[in-house]
Amino acid sequence: MANIYSSVTFMEHSSHPDYRYEMDAPTHEQAGINPSCGDELVLQLRVEGNRIQEASFTGHGCAISQASADIMADLITGETIDEARRLAGLFLAMIRGDELTEDELEDLDEAAELKDISHMPARVKCAQLAWRTLETMVADAPSELQ
Repeated sequence: MANIYSSVTFMEHSSHPDYRYEMDAPTHEQAGINPSCGDELVLQLRVEGNRIQEASFTGHGCAISQASADIMADLITGETIDEARRLAGLFLAMIRGDELTEDELEDLDEAAELKDISHMPARVKCAQLAWRTLETMVADAPSELQ
């Protein structure tokens, strides 16, 4: 098992998150909390039609929750709501320890580097926080959020 804390990608997203800011005029906003450790975030999206034009988050938490949120925001920016929903499902399955195909791991891009967190039970909820928040936001949403 690789050490997630030594991953350059992880460290970059944790130390210098590009998507951690309060967005001007988001069209959608969803709060998420990990009650087991106190990590909190607010996910903001600017959706036009069925495409996520901008994604950002604010809040506080451990390095894993913050890096995971930044990686997710980067991955879903420019994607459709349906694709964001699919990617969230893939990520959450991966973190639960489900085997993903090479194509699915490739679709997750940098998020696939968090795969080994599935072997760290105390950290799974940290990695999932942003993705579960996104999943809640788009769960019952039509392809076009209104």
